[in-house]
Amino acid sequence: MSRTSAPLATVFRVVAIAEACSWTGLLIGMVFKYLVVFDDVGVRVFGPVHGALFVAYVVVTLVAARVFRWRMVTTVLGLAASIPPLFTLWFERSVYRRGLLV
Repeated sequence: MSRTSAPLATVFRVVAIAEACSWTGLLIGMVFKYLVVFDDVGVRVFGPVHGALFVAYVVVTLVAARVFRWRMVTTVLGLAASIPPLFTLWFERSVYRRGLLV
């Protein structure tokens, strides 16, 4: 791993994990809002956090794709992984195991 790409790999991994955690928080907030206490405080807290991390994940994925020279298929999978809950964890582990963050 080169000196310039090592921090990017770390940032990508941290943002991917944080995005998944924020998805989890938002989902829990929605359960409480619609099924448990009918209060939207969880959604008000995790909604903006998840929105910011979603945008950060998309940007970092595009930068990583360019720096690490991912194929188009890998890049599209990375971007698509931001939509279903927790798929960024799967994608992060996948590119890490395949050595695509080097």
